[in-house]
Amino acid sequence: MKGKLYLIPSFLGSENPKDVFPDLNREIVSTLKYFIVEEERTARRFLKKIVHEIVIDDLHFSILNEHTKSISIVEFLNPCSDHSVGMISEAGVPCVADPGALVVKMAHEKGIEVVPLVGPSSILMALMASGMNGQSFAFNGYLPIQSNERAQKLRFFERRSELEYQTQIFIETPYRNIQLFDDIIKYCNPDTFLCIACDITLPSQIINTLTIKEWKMKKPDIHKRPSIFCLMKQRSNI
Repeated sequence: MKGKLYLIPSFLGSENPKDVFPDLNREIVSTLKYFIVEEERTARRFLKKIVHEIVIDDLHFSILNEHTKSISIVEFLNPCSDHSVGMISEAGVPCVADPGALVVKMAHEKGIEVVPLVGPSSILMALMASGMNGQSFAFNGYLPIQSNERAQKLRFFERRSELEYQTQIFIETPYRNIQLFDDIIKYCNPDTFLCIACDITLPSQIINTLTIKEWKMKKPDIHKRPSIFCLMKQRSNI
């Protein structure tokens, strides 16, 4: 029987696996021997944490990162002729702000069933808790590093959120969170809403939605902490 490609979410931090990882996921993972991962060391640690009895040395890992050549990716699905393969995200869900879309595309082309498993997505959880429009939203990934280019993008997305009544979502490397926050405060309108969702699913979780004007009086403690930024400018006639 042909194997499947399981898309396996990971934790967003060091939380208790039972809090975010369903028993069905654990049962499926315990049957797999082949995995596609971004980094083998963290994948091994993750697998041992959720399936204590798993024998790590019996597993096979294919590495998928920015250095992986396309010709190698083709071979990652070869085990599916007889076995199922699991693709593990470093944090959150595979293929969403995470590598793996090309593997999934190849699986569809080869007629391999793709099975997404339930797990935490910081992007969607931030949107859920933001109070902003969940009917229309855009995930924009990382903004430019250069401040002048980032300012242009922020103004563009702020205007887009107003015209289309669409929530705009960004992420940033945790050590640059404060720079992004400072530019949002500097370049966006005082009445624009900003949600900052930090350390989602962890005991230290903070999720606040305030106007830019209000954020100017309340600088958040988000340095080196995984954060999601949601931006929404209300239409002027609302």
